[in-house]
Amino acid sequence: MINTNKLRVLEKRLENLGIKESDIEEKFVRASGHGGQKLNKTSSCVFLKHIPSGMLVKCSAGRLREDNRFFARRILADKIEDRVKGAESEKAKKIHKLRKQKNRRSKKAKEKVLLLKRIQSDKKILRKKPSEKTDNV
Repeated sequence: MINTNKLRVLEKRLENLGIKESDIEEKFVRASGHGGQKLNKTSSCVFLKHIPSGMLVKCSAGRLREDNRFFARRILADKIEDRVKGAESEKAKKIHKLRKQKNRRSKKAKEKVLLLKRIQSDKKILRKKPSEKTDNV
């Protein structure tokens, strides 16, 4: 079950994005995949259509219809936020951060990392007993 606090946060988010409940067309269809007899008997998959933008969302993340309604609305809010805000959206910021992390280090940065490793190595050598030092050298 989704707690009421999360529901209120989602409702405020939808309101801030200008999404009204009357603009959303909602259908319940049978889900596919794992779940067996429960899925074959109930229509727990939620299908949302945001009429003004024409965006479609289908969600069957959980076995409960209410949970899927919550998750589908959250996905719809994410999609509309990405379209409205573009590069300023949270998803775009995360993607940019990942790209930046995966970029190769500059030559200067590599040299700095190697220097720090060398310093750490020298510290470890100094910690060894005198008899152990002569074996490695």
